[in-house]
Amino acid sequence: MTWDYSEIIHRYLDDEDMLLDYDTGGGEFLLSLGHRLDRTAATEGYAPNVTLCAEKLLPLGIDFRECADATNIPFADESFDIIINRHGDFDARECHRLLKKGGVFITQQVGCDNDRELVEMVLPNTPKPFPHNNLAECRASFENEGFTVEMADEAFNPIIFRDMGAFVWFARIIEWEFPDFSVDKCFDRLLEMQKTLEKVGQIAGTTHRFLLVVRK
Repeated sequence: MTWDYSEIIHRYLDDEDMLLDYDTGGGEFLLSLGHRLDRTAATEGYAPNVTLCAEKLLPLGIDFRECADATNIPFADESFDIIINRHGDFDARECHRLLKKGGVFITQQVGCDNDRELVEMVLPNTPKPFPHNNLAECRASFENEGFTVEMADEAFNPIIFRDMGAFVWFARIIEWEFPDFSVDKCFDRLLEMQKTLEKVGQIAGTTHRFLLVVRK
């Protein structure tokens, strides 16, 4: 990628800012930012991570709340100077409601074309799981809500496998990209991939990421 997500956040983040990390995961990235804990809030909707965040973030003084609906985040209007979101869900209208005037939303996303060549190798004609998650459409959704775009970038980078076992593990854990993948179901196609690997030394695909920074 041509950007550093953490560095970009720090360009905008001041000590007095109220910061929200929506879909914080386990909270590790949020804590790595080192922002004032009393000026930090977070949400998470995945049950195991909700428990983890409640145990980890609440004792630190972070305002953590459970939320799995990006269109209905449980904070008051104009609560935040900055909202960040990495690889999670978001809603432009709700971000507009939550941000103060002049507030900034910063997101890094996995794009809809992520790993598509690899998916086609084993599960041809599989629909994209999030077909609208691309820079052009997401940018438009924020512009339609009156935001000004300050940064917009997109990156397509190679992902390489030199071992079929590693690829099988990868496909099994990313089940939203490789739905119903199994060795038995895809055995013949995996054999063809193995032949390619033996011939050229690798199986190659492409990752898709994009960055968007907008101001209210």
